[in-house]
Amino acid sequence: MQFGIFGVGDVTRDPVTGRTPSEAERIQGVVRLAKRAEEVGLDVFAIGEHHNPPFIPSSPTTILGHIAAMTERIVLSTSVTLITTNDPVRIAEEYAMLQHLAGGRVDLVLGRGNTVPVYPWFGQDIRRGLELALENYNLLHRLWREDVVDWDGNFRSALQGFTSTPRPLDGVPPFVWHGSIRTPEIAEQAAYYGNGFFANNILAPYGHFERLVDLYRQRYAHHGHGTPEQAIVGLGGQVHIARRSQDAVAAFRPYFNGFPMFSGQSLEEYMKLTPLSVGSPQEIIDKTMDFRERFGDYQRQLWNVDGMGLPIEAALEQVELLGTEVVPVLRKEMAAVRAPGVPQAPTHAARVKATYGDAQPRRPRPNPNRGDNVTGASPYQDSDPAVATRYPAIG
Repeated sequence: MQFGIFGVGDVTRDPVTGRTPSEAERIQGVVRLAKRAEEVGLDVFAIGEHHNPPFIPSSPTTILGHIAAMTERIVLSTSVTLITTNDPVRIAEEYAMLQHLAGGRVDLVLGRGNTVPVYPWFGQDIRRGLELALENYNLLHRLWREDVVDWDGNFRSALQGFTSTPRPLDGVPPFVWHGSIRTPEIAEQAAYYGNGFFANNILAPYGHFERLVDLYRQRYAHHGHGTPEQAIVGLGGQVHIARRSQDAVAAFRPYFNGFPMFSGQSLEEYMKLTPLSVGSPQEIIDKTMDFRERFGDYQRQLWNVDGMGLPIEAALEQVELLGTEVVPVLRKEMAAVRAPGVPQAPTHAARVKATYGDAQPRRPRPNPNRGDNVTGASPYQDSDPAVATRYPAIG
């Protein structure tokens, strides 16, 4: 099982000090969090995508590429990549390039986004958001698995003989999670393709996300990818930790009270009714183990630790406590109760092994440029003739 942190890159006033960090400070803070996450043994770092203030991650692949050059082991992901307002051709190209630069340590969570003004900024209509998500991923799926694609859809210009470059590393595309907070069609999409489903598990009461995850599991089995228990599930969460429970609550309270979405609500009641985790390391462990009771065995747990104006030094302390006092215990306790046959979290190395066995993976070399891909055979020579026509079909 993988454990890590995720964020949305908000630039928010600290309600305790009254200070708002600059965008430059916030960007460097995100990098520091990712480096610290690797240093303390976490498995995953994920950042979101936003194109409006007060957020800074308008180009997730840029910041993740920078982090890739400064880390060696941690998996780099997104808390959302906007499948609706991005051109799927650019997603295919940018994330394949990032995958090469990071040596395969890349996956991504696709989502629709819910910021209404962003859609027209990119020439789209939020009322067609679901249609966009379904059609755009269908194209992205093909671009990563077919060397030459012909395409005609409703939301972008047609493609004829198009090749997305670079090809995915080792012929194995980045693993895709589909994220949704309320839409059953997205759970169905994840299940249909045999991809992962990520529930952010915040800002909603207990029971809300369980229904979506259960639907995804049942439909995953329906489409023949395995049993419901073998479906690939990721969960988010929000956490604030101190060695003493009362200190954690006292420290987090002004950030909770100062956040507009929580206006007028009781922190204690919210902790009781939702997955929000505030307390000592043992209390965080217990609440996370409760997630397993509610959702079943799952593959990835990410927490948000740096939002709502929390200063960077406090956020780094949260990462430290997760990595040293919470996650080591959770690894043991989750493993001890894990049912037989539940798959491990997807990694590039494991998916390459599943695709090729002991054979060498695909490393295509371009043929001389003809100026188009419409005539002739494949635009590539394969590094191994034995895999010249073998393309991975895994998510």
